[in-house]
Amino acid sequence: MTAINEILGYLIQTLLNLYLLAMLLRFLLQLARADFYNPICQFLVKVTNPPVIPLRRVIPGFGGLDMASLLLALLLQLAAIVALLLINGLGLPSVLLLLTWSALGIAALLVKIYFFALLAMIILSWIAPQSRNPAVSLVSQITKPVMVPFRQVLPSMGGMDFSPILVFILINVIQIALRHMAAAVSLHPALVIGL
Repeated sequence: MTAINEILGYLIQTLLNLYLLAMLLRFLLQLARADFYNPICQFLVKVTNPPVIPLRRVIPGFGGLDMASLLLALLLQLAAIVALLLINGLGLPSVLLLLTWSALGIAALLVKIYFFALLAMIILSWIAPQSRNPAVSLVSQITKPVMVPFRQVLPSMGGMDFSPILVFILINVIQIALRHMAAAVSLHPALVIGL
C-alpha cells in the first residue's frame, strides 16, 4: 500500500464515517423523540436533510422509525467499505456479503454511540448534575429510552443509580456477539468503525 492510498483511504473513511455518525444520531434522536429545537439537533437535521428529504418520499417512516435515515446510514457504511476495498486493491465480495458487513457495522456503531452516551451521562451527572447545556440534554434524551427498563429492574438505591451497570453489561454482551458475527462472515475490523 502506498502512502497516497493510505492517506486517501483515511480521508474517505473519515468523511464517510462522520456523515454516517450524523445520520445515525439523527435516527436515534427521532427514535428517542428528542427536542428538535435543540441547536445540536438543528445542526444534525440541516446536515442530513439533503439526502433524507428526497428519500422520505419513497421510503416513509415505520412505527416511529425513520427508515430513510437508517437506509442512508446503511448505504454510507456500504460506500465506506467498498471505497476501502477498492483503494487497497482488493476485490469486491458479493452484494449480500457487503450488505451483511454494512448491517453489522451499523449495529456496532449504534452500540458504540450508546456506550459513549451512557459514559458521558454518568460523568456529567457527577460534574454538572443540573446543567442546561444542549449537549447534556441530548445525551440524557438519547439514553433515557434505554435506561428506563433497567431502572425498573434495579431502582435507585439511596440516591445512587446502579442501572447503568446493567446497560454496560448488555452493551458488552452485544459487542461480543457482533464481533463473533463479524468473524463468521469474514469481516475485517478495519473496514467498519465500532467493531
